[in-house]
This record gives sequence, C-alpha cells and structure tokens, in this order.
Amino acid sequence: MAQIRLNIDERFPLDKVLKKFKRLCDAYGIVQEYRARSEYKKPSVVKKEKLENAQKRRRKTEGRSKKFTSKL
Repeated sequence: MAQIRLNIDERFPLDKVLKKFKRLCDAYGIVQEYRARSEYKKPSVVKKEKLENAQKRRRKTEGRSKKFTSKL
C-alpha cells in the first residue's frame, strides 16, 4: 500500500493542504481501492460490470467518431 506524506509548513493554508492531499489520494488510487474493497462482489458480477463498462466506452467513442467523419 502506498504511503502519502505531506511536508507542510505552519504558514501553509489549510485548504491548500487538503487539496494537495486529495490530489495525491486520487493519483495513487486510494479512494478507488477503498470502494472496491468495501464490499465483496462475486466474480460473475465483476465480469458483467466490466463488459457493460466496455460497451459504454465503445458506444461513446463511436458517437464521437461519427461526428468527425465526413459523408462522401
């Protein structure tokens, strides 16, 4: 597991420290890992969700590519 360390000074504003911490957590994928481990999913459910997400991405990219292709 990744370990996040923030070296900050007392003069550094708290809101900037929190933003930096959140960015680091997103970069390391800590929030996604937590959500994935929060509940058990059967392998069949994981596979089904993966396929659905792939289809959704495919439809999305097809829609984008149709906008930019010219009709001959």
